[in-house]
Amino acid sequence: MGSTEVALIAGAVVAFALVSQLVDRLPFSMPMVFVALGWISESVGAIELDLELEGIVLLGEVTLAIILFSDAVRIDVRALRRHAGLPVRLLAVGLPLSIALGTVFISLLLPGLGVWEAALVAAVLAPTDAALGQAVVEEESVPLRVRQGLNVESGLNDGLVLPAVLLFLALAQGDETEPGFWGRFILQQVGLGVVVGLAIGGAAGWLMHRARSAALVEGIYAQLGTLAVAVTAFFTAVTVEANGFLAAFIAGLAFGTVMPSADAEAIDEYTEDSGRLLAMVAFFVFGNVLLATYASGLTFAVAACALGALTLGRMLPVALSLIGMKPAWPTVIFVGWFGPRGLASILFGLILLEEDLPKSNGLFALISWTVLFSVVLHGATASWGASLYGRWFADMTEDELATMPEAEEVPMTRTRWGR
Repeated sequence: MGSTEVALIAGAVVAFALVSQLVDRLPFSMPMVFVALGWISESVGAIELDLELEGIVLLGEVTLAIILFSDAVRIDVRALRRHAGLPVRLLAVGLPLSIALGTVFISLLLPGLGVWEAALVAAVLAPTDAALGQAVVEEESVPLRVRQGLNVESGLNDGLVLPAVLLFLALAQGDETEPGFWGRFILQQVGLGVVVGLAIGGAAGWLMHRARSAALVEGIYAQLGTLAVAVTAFFTAVTVEANGFLAAFIAGLAFGTVMPSADAEAIDEYTEDSGRLLAMVAFFVFGNVLLATYASGLTFAVAACALGALTLGRMLPVALSLIGMKPAWPTVIFVGWFGPRGLASILFGLILLEEDLPKSNGLFALISWTVLFSVVLHGATASWGASLYGRWFADMTEDELATMPEAEEVPMTRTRWGR
């Protein structure tokens, strides 16, 4: 990638910034715009990025680690424990059911895949990305409990799914036959990731708080240092072969818990904005390089798998997970539909390519088409769907609201890439 390509991509970011308010009022989203720009620029020969797979993976890893850290800093752990019903149901019940149902669905439509390969793709497609439906979590007419439940879900499920992705990858490769495999896997992917995240995030938060209290830290360096904490946690975990994404998320939780929440949010803004910028570049690269290389030859089976993952594969597990909560059916449909797939699925798909499975190109093509469909469908319906659901909720009477669990008041926190 030369200077011309860098200048054109930077120019696209500037152009988007100039019309970003207008884009927010249209049925478009940032991922839609940058995936389209990447694909169009490659199709007409304006920008052809010559990037190695390792470089694309590194971009995706750093982007997702920073976003996960920033997501976690915003979460009030004490308040979450008191109001965790919706995200806990979505993560503890809906997420495993989504992987299980996706495995069955993919196995039936693509019988040439082994069961572990089908489970691997289902796990890769399980995490959601609130960035693709930003209008949903920022629409104030939508009940706060629903918005924050979706936001917490999208922040947590990336790190929680990665161990499943790596487990199914190992099973697909036959690694489970190695002596001590299961013990090493649990220790490295879960235990070490949590320990690294707690140690680095907790220590950095305590030191930053003490240094700020003693007036030793300039504002800009506090923000730069916070960004570096996310990167440090991720790559330290990777160095000891632990779950880097889980470590980044746990580091954010620890950092935000140790520091006063107002201070943590203030110095996290630069990290959040950096994650947004990297995400714009990542979606451009997805459209320019990955779609052009791997997403050719759409078949009926692939399209059915992709659309099934976005509809039945998400909505049925969500409905089952919310049975005990008893929300109104429009809430179930709304939460079930807005489970877009984005950066995490792209990055986890790249891991398959790095491992060079026998069918990795075909598996990544399915992942790419699913993300592309999600970018278009969820981006186009986010604002309209949130407004429609918000109007329905606003028409509820006080007596009806008193019996609706989704109307329960919860503490306000920032949404992803929102204020």
